[in-house]
Amino acid sequence: MKSFIIFCCSIISISASAQFNYPATKTVDSTDTYFGVTYHDPYRWIEHIETPEVETWFKQQATYTDGILNSLNGRDALIAEWKKLDKLTPAMIGSLRYENGRLFYRKTMPGENVGKIYYRQGMNGQEQLLFDPTTYIPGKTLSVQSITPSYDGKKLAIAYSEQGAEVSTIKILDVDSKKFSKDAIPATGGFGGWAFDNKSFLYMWIRSADSKDPTSRLSPKTKQHVLNADNSTDKDYFSNGSYPELKIDPAVYPYAMLDKDAPDYVFAGEGTVQNEMKLYYAPISEFNAAKINWKVLCTPADKIVRGIVLKGDDAYAITYNNAKNYKVVSTSLKNPDWNNASTIAAEQANKTIEGITSSKDYLFITYSDGINSFISKYNFATKKTFNVKLPFTGTAWIMCFDTKSNNCLLEMTSWNKPFTEFNYNASTEALTPSNLNKPAVYPKAYQELVTEEVEVKGHDGVMIPLSIVHKKGIKMDGSNVCFMDAYGAYGMSATPYFNDMMNSLAVKGVVVAYPHVRGGSEKGEAWYKAGFKTTKPNTWKDFISCAEYLVQKGYTAPERLAGTGTSAGGILISRSITERPDLFAAAICNVGCANAMRLEFGANGPVNIPEFGTIKDSVESLALYEMDGMQHVVKGTKYPAVIAVGGWNDPRVVAWQPGKFAAALQNATSSQKPVLLKINYDNGHFTEDKEVTYANFANQFAFVLWQCGHPDFQLKK
Repeated sequence: MKSFIIFCCSIISISASAQFNYPATKTVDSTDTYFGVTYHDPYRWIEHIETPEVETWFKQQATYTDGILNSLNGRDALIAEWKKLDKLTPAMIGSLRYENGRLFYRKTMPGENVGKIYYRQGMNGQEQLLFDPTTYIPGKTLSVQSITPSYDGKKLAIAYSEQGAEVSTIKILDVDSKKFSKDAIPATGGFGGWAFDNKSFLYMWIRSADSKDPTSRLSPKTKQHVLNADNSTDKDYFSNGSYPELKIDPAVYPYAMLDKDAPDYVFAGEGTVQNEMKLYYAPISEFNAAKINWKVLCTPADKIVRGIVLKGDDAYAITYNNAKNYKVVSTSLKNPDWNNASTIAAEQANKTIEGITSSKDYLFITYSDGINSFISKYNFATKKTFNVKLPFTGTAWIMCFDTKSNNCLLEMTSWNKPFTEFNYNASTEALTPSNLNKPAVYPKAYQELVTEEVEVKGHDGVMIPLSIVHKKGIKMDGSNVCFMDAYGAYGMSATPYFNDMMNSLAVKGVVVAYPHVRGGSEKGEAWYKAGFKTTKPNTWKDFISCAEYLVQKGYTAPERLAGTGTSAGGILISRSITERPDLFAAAICNVGCANAMRLEFGANGPVNIPEFGTIKDSVESLALYEMDGMQHVVKGTKYPAVIAVGGWNDPRVVAWQPGKFAAALQNATSSQKPVLLKINYDNGHFTEDKEVTYANFANQFAFVLWQCGHPDFQLKK
């Protein structure tokens, strides 16, 4: 492979139209040659996001975009509607952790922007406030990333961050006194877990908190901190530095953990986006050893994915080994042998296994037919399996925060049914309304939304599931605005859930559509791998096929059709509009990967190589080119209106990814339609803060509805 870069700057004036006079964007003569093919990258300079020149360019783009967005009707009304819906929602309780009779949780009251941390003695004890992230640092609204009680329930590790940054400060709270100890670990990759003696804990050390530094996430380490000790003495517990014989790649996150349901062992793993797990384990007697003799629990060749449950000396796991729709198997930790593991739940022809979890006596197995969930429970003692009767159809999952009992939570939702939670006793099958979360009661218009599940013939004849949500009685004459949302990566399925923000568009007459494109796993492992690396074009081609179907059937027309893709979905949306610019009126590239050939050069890029590939491989470099929206922008093409959104504190998709895509489109489009770059300086990849979230999505939605001609979202007079 030969690679070279040449920079020769030239300032050009951008004026895609007289109507939109964008801030000036220069181009440079920058090229890379991989395996005999030369690729031009005139916006490479935007990657130097730490320089004053680039920072100024982003601010100019943000100011220009804000000026246009501020002139749109309907945006503020959307925010007001979402706030009204939020106040209809009862207190939301999540992040449940149960230790030594104490229940810890995050609770967000109606109208609150972020949740506060509480605890109670037992399920029905008196609630006590432990941590308020809105007042802890005056003038700042923090977001709690995780809470982890010690095994005796007397201490609580709180990991919090600021402005959507996924970099945590870890502090230790004494639960009874409600005071913090002197222990404070800044700029971490997250809390790992407590030692069984409650005297130390594990956490992820990273090189730098600067998400704009491409080396900031390389060679991370799991470190061990002893309470009241100086941070500089923290032990390198598990990393390539402490265990070079394991040859852990610099892009990998090496983690270690304990599991109270398998207390005789300590576990470790190599974390990447690769679904196939790579795990190690050792006797608990070695937990504090200077050198642990790690043994292999599983490798990627064992095809263990989606979940592993540890119970005493047994391990239960999901695998796609000789099971494209997955099966659940079990092996002994005394001598793991996945090739001869016992089958606990066989593969089913028309359902995929989505996840496993456990209570004291049962293993719960969640299935999906691509849309609706089904749950079975396996009795550890009798080895018999029974179906769990669900109260309605939709997406369902079991949550067992106390694995020493069979008292669990059954949680459900669907496209048009709000999140509903039940107390579930796995021993008696009793279902009662949850005493934690109560369902929201939305206005009548939301309750009457119609859902349709259809299948669309793809470009290669494969049938693609498509979910459609709309008001009753819509006309099928092409007059409706339609908004499509899809993802298609990492094997993550687009499972139905009640999205109040999207549904607020549906009650306004917008047809909302969710294509279940390849790259997810609605139809099993083969569906995932059919939108992976060299097969990735199926992801956006499926999206295009679903768009064509919606037009053909009269749901909408190209001049009223918009699409969005978030994060890895930036590949989907950027390639959909560069391949079929005539099919869409508007598009959102939301914190999206739109420059796939350069993804591995961002802070979070190397860890994503297993999903998308690397330019160091001759086949994968060509596949990355196919995924790259920026590389496929052609000057003089009539592109749809586009808003590219970047989070200034985003460590996953650095803001220059959507930034370069917007720059290329602004210089190339001949459609007289706007191309805007929105930069959220108070956000990262996402944020818990509702105020920030509402403003972000109201801007996006108002923009595309304006461009699709919705009467409520036009320019102010």
